[in-house]
Amino acid sequence: MAARFLPSVLAAVAGGGILWLATDGAQAFTSEAARRLDVVQSPRQVPKVLLEDMMSRPVPLLPQAGEVVLVEFIYTVCGDICQIAAADFAEIRDRLQAQGVKARLLSVSFDPERDTPEQMAIYGDAHEADGIMWTIARPEKTALPELLGLFDVIVIPDEWGGYQHNAAIHVITGDGRFSAVYDTDAVEDVLAHLSAVQP
Repeated sequence: MAARFLPSVLAAVAGGGILWLATDGAQAFTSEAARRLDVVQSPRQVPKVLLEDMMSRPVPLLPQAGEVVLVEFIYTVCGDICQIAAADFAEIRDRLQAQGVKARLLSVSFDPERDTPEQMAIYGDAHEADGIMWTIARPEKTALPELLGLFDVIVIPDEWGGYQHNAAIHVITGDGRFSAVYDTDAVEDVLAHLSAVQP
């Protein structure tokens, strides 16, 4: 009887071992969780990229003078998730200002052809982005694939001319490394993280 169960037991053990390896020691059970764990364990250096903001000015993606940069990826005509994420970003902006935390917020468009400075300005005005602490910006079209790859942002065109995409807040610390990812509504977690990494 025991001999009949031995193959099943071995298969279960082997399957458990594969699951353990595939989920980073049972720490990550989804691709999004795996992405976040990987970034924490191996922060990624962010390249020196200049974006064009809603006032047609060049703005650096990298932090300046020890600040922390929070990045979200959007497209301005997004009617649902981007609007909710923008409200969360606005709350984070307000809380950081109140606490005197040195940070800059960037809403980066992954639809640079349609998101002109004029269109980005409309979106910025709707969400009270001041162009200083929080600005809306777009990369050069040629730089977009590298940025999406660096931050593991998935963008899939839909049948209505919009996009399906993963929404999150990406943290670039003062040393220029992308080192954490949070849900857009994880306001308290973001604030706690910034308090921990501020010099």
